[in-house]
Amino acid sequence: MNRIGCLKFFVIVFGMLVAAQATAQATRTWVSGVGDDANPCSRTAPCKTFAGAISKTAPSGEIDVLDPGGFGALTITKAITIDGSGGNVAGVLVSGTNGFVISAGANDTVVLRNLDFNGLNTGINGINYISGRALTVENCLIYGFTQNGISFQPSSGAHSLYVHNTKLHNNGQNAIIAASLGGSATINASVTDTIIQFNGRGIFAQDGAFVAVHNTISSDNTHEGFAAKGSARAVFLSLEGSSSSTNGGAGVYADTSATVTISNLQVTGNVPGLQIVSGASVLSFGNNRITGNSPDGNPTSLVSQK
Repeated sequence: MNRIGCLKFFVIVFGMLVAAQATAQATRTWVSGVGDDANPCSRTAPCKTFAGAISKTAPSGEIDVLDPGGFGALTITKAITIDGSGGNVAGVLVSGTNGFVISAGANDTVVLRNLDFNGLNTGINGINYISGRALTVENCLIYGFTQNGISFQPSSGAHSLYVHNTKLHNNGQNAIIAASLGGSATINASVTDTIIQFNGRGIFAQDGAFVAVHNTISSDNTHEGFAAKGSARAVFLSLEGSSSSTNGGAGVYADTSATVTISNLQVTGNVPGLQIVSGASVLSFGNNRITGNSPDGNPTSLVSQK
């Protein structure tokens, strides 16, 4: 075979290998506490770790958990759903590192459901979102991390965060931080039906973020229950039907170019209740219960309910 023939043969074989690899990726894969990453990650031959399964899962596919186990740290670079509902405990147990790192494409959506993130008091962030399009976190436990339960800090582009029915506790810095990390990113975040306790701070919204919080409890944190600070860019925080109590800092904190709206919010036992500095605004709809703080503090203005 001449050199041109060899080259054609190589191209054909390489194309067949690439096609075979693509074909090998399944839209749904499985992990098990007694699985093996050498397996194809099928239901009858599951993998053992999320890292072992993700390379065998097609973009926009799903990794499901069959039974209890610890499935390890993971870096996510594509659209995917990971659902731990098949096991009593679908654990991500890490020490000295992040639980999940999300470094996905600009149009990629990542969904995380029914997972238990344990940082063993040495892990960095439970979920560290760097890039992508949207992240959904549902029915999860996130605790024991030295920095943040959820760090949502992209640097550019438009991003969405949805946190629902999740508990975040005993994280050293923030339960949830939503901010453009030194850049131009815009962030729309929604936190609903969530419990936040014993963290450094509860929810912290910073430059470029619009965060809406509904039916969420933030209590017993070392610093603020809910905080917003717009150092370089405006930030908006909406608190509705929620409570902030017995925090070591303010129940609600607003700083610099921050606008916070409060409706049907209970603020009690904090030091102080409302803290507003450097020209920030806290707008009240007049239906809140702010009492028993040291001191209570007052909103900057009342707005009518329409």
